[in-house]
Amino acid sequence: MIPNLAALLALPISEIAVLAVICFIAGLIRGFSGFALSAMVMASGALIITPVQLIPICWWLEMTASLFMLRDGWQDANRKVAIGLAIGSTLGVPFGLALTIAIAADLSKLLALGVIIALATFQLSQIKIQFLATKWGLYGSGWLAGIVTGLAGVGGMVVALYVLAQQAPPRQMRASLVLFLFLGSVTTMISLWSFGVMDETAIMRGLVMSFPAGLGVVMGKLLFVPKWEHLYKPFCLTLLIALASTGVIRLLLSA
Repeated sequence: MIPNLAALLALPISEIAVLAVICFIAGLIRGFSGFALSAMVMASGALIITPVQLIPICWWLEMTASLFMLRDGWQDANRKVAIGLAIGSTLGVPFGLALTIAIAADLSKLLALGVIIALATFQLSQIKIQFLATKWGLYGSGWLAGIVTGLAGVGGMVVALYVLAQQAPPRQMRASLVLFLFLGSVTTMISLWSFGVMDETAIMRGLVMSFPAGLGVVMGKLLFVPKWEHLYKPFCLTLLIALASTGVIRLLLSA
């Protein structure tokens, strides 16, 4: 059974185990914070496999998490905003994927980790860009989120910056992000298929890793305590910066 799994996923068992733990922890964080699943997987998993291989895995994880959380997202979200962001994202994903495929694997890893550090730092500093509250800001944010999804699978963090600029109630912001991630996942699949990134191996990896990620999401939702909500985001962002920075240092030292 175990040797068959290694062959099916084209990865050593040790790497499969580590990736499963990463996906569980990322799901746990997504469950109580509403974001950062793909960013956490990319920040840690990029040291195991390349970003272009992680991106389709992250697609399956985001879809799994979205299905668990979609009910709340649909009820509380600003649907007009979520749909507008998804439209922009659909147009941006091909640009990011084309760049990721074109550059060397190590450079791709550095670029993905650098994007995570930059976006997490922006969110941690709570920078609010007023332009994002405009109609052009809506579609522009979606387009940029699509590019970042193609580069590093972390378009949700760009959207988190957008919803921060809206000054909407936290519950609505969280729900809008959940709904966007679901809608964006549906349209992103088209680009992943078109670029040949979502192949049979990627599908099997995504399906297998969806189990620990889904378990993490369920547990994370149970652990969610409203009075501690203000602590979740800084903790997640700080952890992302630390993980991504460690990955960059390791890549630079091994070069």
